Formats: sequence, C-alpha cells, structure tokens
Amino acid sequence: MKVEWHRVGRKKRRIGRILLYVILVLIVLFAGLAMGGMKLTYDEQFGRFERPDPAVTTEMRFSDLTGLYPQELVTFFSGKNRLQGYLYHNPLSPGLIVVAHGLGGGADSYLPQITYFLDQGWSVFAYDATGSYDSEGEGVGGFPQGILDLDAALTYLASRPDLRGLPLLLFGHSWGGYSVVNVLHFGHDVAGVVSIAAPNSSMEIMMEQGSQMLGSVMQVLRPFVWLYERIVFGRTASLTAVDAINKSMVPVMIIHGTGDQVVRIDGSAIINKRGQITNPHAKFVVLDEENRNGHNNILQSIEAQAYANELNAELRQISQQYDGEIPYDVRKNFFAEVDRARVNELNLDLMNKINDFFLECL
Repeated sequence: MKVEWHRVGRKKRRIGRILLYVILVLIVLFAGLAMGGMKLTYDEQFGRFERPDPAVTTEMRFSDLTGLYPQELVTFFSGKNRLQGYLYHNPLSPGLIVVAHGLGGGADSYLPQITYFLDQGWSVFAYDATGSYDSEGEGVGGFPQGILDLDAALTYLASRPDLRGLPLLLFGHSWGGYSVVNVLHFGHDVAGVVSIAAPNSSMEIMMEQGSQMLGSVMQVLRPFVWLYERIVFGRTASLTAVDAINKSMVPVMIIHGTGDQVVRIDGSAIINKRGQITNPHAKFVVLDEENRNGHNNILQSIEAQAYANELNAELRQISQQYDGEIPYDVRKNFFAEVDRARVNELNLDLMNKINDFFLECL
C-alpha cells in the first residue's frame, strides 16, 4: 500500500506540474496576444493624420492669413522626427502664446484662436505634432507623444535669442490641453497655462474611452495598456496633470464643458480632480450653456453653430441627390461658397476670459 500511495503521489505531482506549465503557457500566450492587440489598437487610433483637402473643408487655412500677419516657417526635431512650426512674431507683443492642437488636427485647426491672439497683440507659435499634417512621423503613437513634442517645441523656442525675453504662455485643447499642463513636469519657464477639455493622464483617458467600447473587459487589459505605454514612452506615460500643476505652482486655467462626451467631466477630466489640486494659482471654469458645453462646441459662437447646421442640412440634401456619393467637383463648388470666417467664429466670451487670464499671468 505504501508503494501504491507513493506512485499516486508522484502521478499527482506530475499532473500538477503539467497543469502549471499549461497555465503558464496560456498566460504567456494571452499576454502576447494582449500586447499584440495593444500595438494594433494604438497604430489604428493614433495613426497618421493628414491635412484635409482645403477645397472640401470649412477649416481655415494659413493662406487665409497671407499678407495679414508676418509668418515664419520653422522646423525642429522631436526625437527623430522633424516637426513643422509656424511663428507669428510681433516685436511689441507682451508675450508668446504657444498653441498645442488636438488629436486628429494640426496647427491650422486652431487658426481662429491663433488669429484672435494675434489681434490682441500677442506673438504666437503653433506647430504640427508628430504624425500630423506637415510634420514627420508614421503616426502620432499615443497621448504622451504630445508632451514630448511640446517639450521639443519649448526647447526650440528657448534657443531663439529673439524670443528669450518673451513670457511663455501655453494654450491647448483636448490632446493639446493635456500636453500644455503635463509639460510643466519638464521645468520650462512658463508664465501661464490654459487647458481646455483635457484629460488628467493618458491612462485615464485610454481606460475611459476603452471602457465605453469594451465594458468591464477593459479592466483586464489595464496592465497591458500601462506596459505598452511604458515601453513606448517611458516615464512620460505616467505623468499626470494634477502633479504638474501642484509641483510647478504656475498659474493655470482649466476649462471644461458639462456635456463633454469625449473627455468626461465626471471621469478623466483634469477639472474632475480639482479637489486634489493645491496650487493656489489654479482657476477652474465650468461651461454649462446648452449647445455650448461639449468637447468642441465650447469654442464656437452660437451663430457659427447655426451656420454649420445650415451647411450640414444642405450637404445632406445634395448627398441624397447623388445616392450618398457626392462628386468631388460638386463638393468643391459647395465649399467654395462657404464663408469660412463665419463658420469658424469664436466663442468670444470664452476667448476674452482666456486673454484676460494671460494678461494677469505677466
């Protein structure tokens, strides 16, 4: 009986080892598949964003500013990629506003804001981020890339003797809003920051948007999101806006709309963390006006939104005439008649509030 029990014990241990190996193999396979899935997801969500065809869009163009404001085209490197920058330098300006654009756009996506600041007498520097518009890069890569690009832009500006004496002010929306706050971790001499509709950290916005698509499954993938971003972006992936605001003590204005469905005000938004912010120079602006409290429409005038709705209604009617496939020439003729200044009219109440804040920062 002793021999039989010994054999049974050895058999159980052997089965246990086999089960352990099987479990380990399954874990490794799952991890490999999860990391592969992360790579595919990030490549798809943070791929390259080309400038839209100017003939079939309502977006303002840099050519609209030709002859109105002196523009200097510059380039600088962010990592291995050469980025395209646009400098509007007014020698009499009180400061230099650096504009960081949102995901999917480029510098000229914010030409309405740029021209507003120029009209107030500021100098302005904007740029196309990695993988966007006229800048190099196979893709954006992920949220942390925005911080790295802005760090590179500020380093470039610090190298310019003609700009060194100007106070630096940062303005960003969405991805750009995330970047302008988190770049404070890098110790640049910044006089003030305005961040609009921005998340606190890359992890939080990835989990928030991932959960909207995958539900509770996203919690299982959380470690792989963290690991992937850590591998690609290093410690930059772990930076948070709250820590940047608190340790820098730079004046910041955080703006968010109550109806934002992209960066939820009760979720990943910086403004949702205001109870953790100890910087006495931090200001918070919550916008709750109906139809002007979302992710993008907080930037627009009510009149611009009404005009855009009219244009969309006209386009739908034209689309029906062509069974949903409007010929290029027809679209081109339609957009040639669009009043781009009108459709890009700003929420001046908000812009004036931002301008006043920047002046207070000097």
